Amino acid sequence: MPDMSTTVTSALALGERTFLRPYRHEDADEFTAAARASRELHRPWLFPPEQPAAYSAYVGRLLAGADRAGFLVCARHDGRIAGFININNIVQGALRGGALGYGAFAHAAGRGLMGEGLRLVMGQAFGPLGLHRLEAAVQPANAASLALLRRAGFRREGFSPDYLFIDGAWRDHERWAITAEMVPDGG
Repeated sequence: MPDMSTTVTSALALGERTFLRPYRHEDADEFTAAARASRELHRPWLFPPEQPAAYSAYVGRLLAGADRAGFLVCARHDGRIAGFININNIVQGALRGGALGYGAFAHAAGRGLMGEGLRLVMGQAFGPLGLHRLEAAVQPANAASLALLRRAGFRREGFSPDYLFIDGAWRDHERWAITAEMVPDGG
């Protein structure tokens, strides 16, 4: 079990049932075990790292670039990693936006933790990160992901055939977005 004194004090944002914290290299075992246990939930949509070496490379990329920000969504009651939300391809200037990538882990799925975590990430994006727009591309059959975005207030902006290369093929995606003005309290 995670050391709650360490995890909560490193929190970037606190919700009622979750908190956000940065990725750490020492989370490799917990993250990869949760990813392996969640393979059936994630496939064919997403492929988070399932081995410590792959996790280390993944975290290295997240921590190295100014064009991305990564957040672990953790349950407040036990500090376990419930899922992850990354803001990729951050562009400043006139756009001030980024693209979301996210996933829940099986032990936390269906409990509303990712919804709260996404609201906390939106607060970070539209607050300290200074972004104006978040986008998400979702395969049309991924009902759980689409429902998460709808509940968070994202709007469907379009459909892109053959949009992303995932699991060996070009996949169609719905494109969803939210701007800071669409969030009642600004994030």
